[in-house]
Amino acid sequence: MKYRKLGNTGLDVSVLSFGASSLGSVFRHTDDMDSRRAVHAALHAGINYIDVSPYYGRTKAESVLGQALKGLPRDSYLLSTKVGRYGENEFDFSKDRILRSLDESLTRLHTDYVDMLFLHDIEFVPKEIILEEAVPVLQRLKAEGKIRYFGFSGLPLKLFTTMLPLMEADVILSYCHYSLNDTSLLQLLPLAKEKQAGLVNASPLSMGLLSTRETPSWHPASGRVKRICKQAADYCASQGTDIAKLAVQFSCSHEQIPTTLVSTANPDNIIRNAAWTDEAIDQELLASVLQILSPIRNELWPSGRPEYNEEPSLVEGDTL
Repeated sequence: MKYRKLGNTGLDVSVLSFGASSLGSVFRHTDDMDSRRAVHAALHAGINYIDVSPYYGRTKAESVLGQALKGLPRDSYLLSTKVGRYGENEFDFSKDRILRSLDESLTRLHTDYVDMLFLHDIEFVPKEIILEEAVPVLQRLKAEGKIRYFGFSGLPLKLFTTMLPLMEADVILSYCHYSLNDTSLLQLLPLAKEKQAGLVNASPLSMGLLSTRETPSWHPASGRVKRICKQAADYCASQGTDIAKLAVQFSCSHEQIPTTLVSTANPDNIIRNAAWTDEAIDQELLASVLQILSPIRNELWPSGRPEYNEEPSLVEGDTL
């Protein structure tokens, strides 16, 4: 397993990290014992960073993760959770709710601090709420030692170009923007470097788009995007390779993207995923898959408030 520096935090994070959303049975029914085994398998494979949220499974993911981590040396892993989002349309970034939410998360996780705390999916609320109510609370929690670093997460890239210059975020979490079908996260690298913000990438499979299985009906991508992504997955299968392998390798390969979160509640899956990062990528297969996906490159879907869903202008360096 390789490790990279996470912005200006001084933390060394594994290039592949563990997203605990699956532990909350958000994608399928999961067995809690298997989920705990998956966490232990991830740590044994060299993964040292785990991300979770009370939103995932209505606190189930945190509870299961806490049981898995109970008794392990606290300095043997890095841990982040989130505040502010608690349901599909349930958001609360007020001071009292953030303080209460973190305390509840710490109890479920059996720890007295988290290494990182993210404001979860802030594109759904006015920026004034974040800047005037939420950020001062995070600064207080950091001073108190309950969190070591803080930042925010969301989907639209314009959210980051708008908010990052307005707050001293230590870390940011972006998903579905550095994968085989979407590399627009590269647009954000200069700003993240300027602000010395540690960048966490998530969802190398684009929330299930890159799979031979039919994309879940709830997935917000267009029918065209789903169809072409499945074509790419089927092509990989015809060549004897799981597109998941190519996707994980690709998303973990960029030296300026410190870490990529992958979520699974299956211990065998996380062991395979970790092993893939140590193998050389098949460049010929990669070129063919990128060609198949080229008609839909960087096509995504809106999320949150309209002001964050305008197309960001391309910048130099937005290349594969």
